[in-house]
Amino acid sequence: MADLALTLFPANARRTGRKLLRNRAFVAGAFLVTLVFLAIFLAPLLAQYEPNRMQIRMRFREPSAEFWFGTDNLGRDMFARVLYGGRLSIEIGFWVVMLNAVFGVAMGALAGYFRALDNPLMRLSDALMAFPSVLLAIGIAAILGPSTSTAVIALAVVYIPRTARILRASVLVVRELDYVHASRAAGAGDWHILTRHILPNCMAPLLVQLSFVFAYAVLSEAVLSFLGLGAPPTVPSWGILISEGRSYIREAWWLTVVPGLAIAITVLGLNLLGDGLRDVLDPRMKIQQE
Repeated sequence: MADLALTLFPANARRTGRKLLRNRAFVAGAFLVTLVFLAIFLAPLLAQYEPNRMQIRMRFREPSAEFWFGTDNLGRDMFARVLYGGRLSIEIGFWVVMLNAVFGVAMGALAGYFRALDNPLMRLSDALMAFPSVLLAIGIAAILGPSTSTAVIALAVVYIPRTARILRASVLVVRELDYVHASRAAGAGDWHILTRHILPNCMAPLLVQLSFVFAYAVLSEAVLSFLGLGAPPTVPSWGILISEGRSYIREAWWLTVVPGLAIAITVLGLNLLGDGLRDVLDPRMKIQQE
């Protein structure tokens, strides 16, 4: 009984790994995400110039062998600024995912397992989800004031209810399975059943949801930064770079196109990764494929 009938993956890990490697969406997404992450974290080795180093004589240089992504209105190297700006965008996305993994899981697990908590927690979730995600994030950021931590809090509040609802749906199904009833009949407590038997068997949909939350967080952080509600202007992020470049879009198109492409590639990679995980881990997708 202690051994789980279902694990993190629907079958054994080795077979699931082979299925993931055969899934084109997962492989393409993993490649793009790995490429972006390596470029960002190897920025000190790849970038020739400091991201905030100003060279007025070099202002508005087009992309070339010396300046791969060109320079901005102050002569700063856009290649370095895009790489270092990606660090902040990815960091914010990471912390949003971590908060979802903690509070979203707690909220969904409690609502799905304890019937008395289901209605109040889900009504709170409905109230938060009634607002468009970006507008709610903008409202929270406007109240708290622009900062990196504000962006994390605003985006976490927006996406935690969505994660909670998905986990709650999985908990409602798993808690009615035979091995859960057998464990309860054997005298196991609620906490033991929830942590040892139910939550481990809800990891597949949770992983898929968190991969999509990461993509949404990166995109939404760019929106907040573009509006001046995210990171401080002195810290380069992809949204800030686009905001700074919009005033010079006619004479220096690369100031907005390059960070925009960086956002698009990152979000595309994360979405493909999530699609691949869903295709392999979601039992409903397997039934449809069969």
